[in-house]
Amino acid sequence: MPPLNGLLLKVDRIDAATPRIRRIELSPADGGALPAFTAGAHIDVTLPIGETRSYSLLNDQGAPDRYVVGVLRETESTGGSAYMHDKLAVGDVLAASPPSNDFALYEAGEVNVLIAGGIGITPMMAMAARLAEIGRGYTLYYCARSADEAAFLSELRARHGERLLTHFDGGDPARALDVKTLLGTRLPGMHVYVCGPIGLIRAVVAAAADWPKGTVHYELFKGSAADLAPVNTNELFDIVLKKAGKTFTVPADKTILEVLKAEGFRVKTLCTAGRCGTCRVGYLSGKVDHRDDILDDDERQEFLQVCVSRAMPGETLVLDL
Repeated sequence: MPPLNGLLLKVDRIDAATPRIRRIELSPADGGALPAFTAGAHIDVTLPIGETRSYSLLNDQGAPDRYVVGVLRETESTGGSAYMHDKLAVGDVLAASPPSNDFALYEAGEVNVLIAGGIGITPMMAMAARLAEIGRGYTLYYCARSADEAAFLSELRARHGERLLTHFDGGDPARALDVKTLLGTRLPGMHVYVCGPIGLIRAVVAAAADWPKGTVHYELFKGSAADLAPVNTNELFDIVLKKAGKTFTVPADKTILEVLKAEGFRVKTLCTAGRCGTCRVGYLSGKVDHRDDILDDDERQEFLQVCVSRAMPGETLVLDL
């Protein structure tokens, strides 16, 4: 049964947009009408495994006969994204909420910069389509590791032509889109929208820090607003190593990884920037300020990246070490 005031949606079609992203079309299971939505909206889908996930709607806004979402297979996921990739089949019925929109498009904006990273392209597809429909100026920047990993690229190129600009960095942070330069000069009536990894959102928010209130738009499905806090706001906190029976203080200018190494604990590392997942460690309690770009929603309930993660103010982290 769907939740109160909810929907039952039937899976009509599943396509591989890339090896790690699936395009899924959903229609009303009872054959009725679907609630209308606006660009930037999402639905909350409750899976048979008891987990609920939010997915942005990528099709054109209005009164649709279907909802279309894109689902990324998160690295090492055993939860929601794994189910959507490995078990979901055409004909399945899912419970979902009606569309809601915390990332709404300001249609009066005269100049619009849309910046998408990876799966963050999904709400931008609806936004770009709407801006084209109402004749507003826009440029869509699509960031990905490579063209092969950029979902819906052919469709976007055909629809938006020169308004679509791609940026492929090969997974090298040093080659990331230069948002500081891109947003360095704000034109009258200009708005920026960003969706993607926390690192990209943080970079855009920092680059547009002096823009007028209400002109910088983003949505966080992972973590919280604390993920956008500049790293120079660090505070000291304690970590408890449950198995070792030890407690250490992490100073404001040190990471958990640095403290562990200084105390003689060996932790595998590679990038030390929260992007590779190598230094993932389990935690048992405490609220975590996740600052990585790699862990998915499921993993963040159990793990943190000791190279970048910190405790929320006033919290002590109990690690499974």
